Amino acid sequence: MPKKIDSTTLEQLISDLRTAHGDNLASVVLYGSAAAGDHIDQRSDHNLLIALKRITSEDLRLAQAPMREWQDLGQPIPVYFTVAELKDAADVFPIEFLQMEKARKVLYGRDPFEFVNVSRANLRHQTEYELRTKLIRLRRLYIPASVSVERLSALMSDSLASFAALFRAVLILLGQEPPIAKAETVHATVRLLELDAAPFVRILELRTGIGSPLTEPDANSLFSTYMAQIERVIDAVDRIEAGQ
Repeated sequence: MPKKIDSTTLEQLISDLRTAHGDNLASVVLYGSAAAGDHIDQRSDHNLLIALKRITSEDLRLAQAPMREWQDLGQPIPVYFTVAELKDAADVFPIEFLQMEKARKVLYGRDPFEFVNVSRANLRHQTEYELRTKLIRLRRLYIPASVSVERLSALMSDSLASFAALFRAVLILLGQEPPIAKAETVHATVRLLELDAAPFVRILELRTGIGSPLTEPDANSLFSTYMAQIERVIDAVDRIEAGQ
């Protein structure tokens, strides 16, 4: 379980990274829910992007000490890019880069997304691919989870967080400015696509620990409705391509 991260912890990490990388360190960016302000303490990760001017195996080895301490806090190892790669890889990672661009906080150095441009065509392709991949995974994981209220509730809660990141891309493709917070993004997508809001509201309640407990039949019924609405989102993205 991640430990609580405060400004002092982040300042110490930056200091350690500057010691490790020296002048090679270009930027450190906090992105995702922690930057957006909708993270859950001791549950959500603090995701970091570290941009270096160059990356060799020796440069990565130098990060061993600060990364060991960061992992001891229950946090994932940051993603490392060179400054040049961030400009060149926007066609490969449009969703990830948009997520970082919309919900980010530059902790050190220059904003590395200042000159990053994301192609709409690449965004549409990756959005449908990721949505379909996550739906296939959701179906697979449902099979063993369907006999346990706890496992099924966790599956729906965790998967909606992943889908919410993709819903931001869906909103952009449909000409909307996506909210930063996951819950607001879900609600905006529901309204725009005229989805059934009930399963999303209930799952968001599960994520925040409010609402009455689910029974096993209720949990399975909720999953069925939820999955059907995800399929509708995918159909909407597929129609974007057909209309171009």
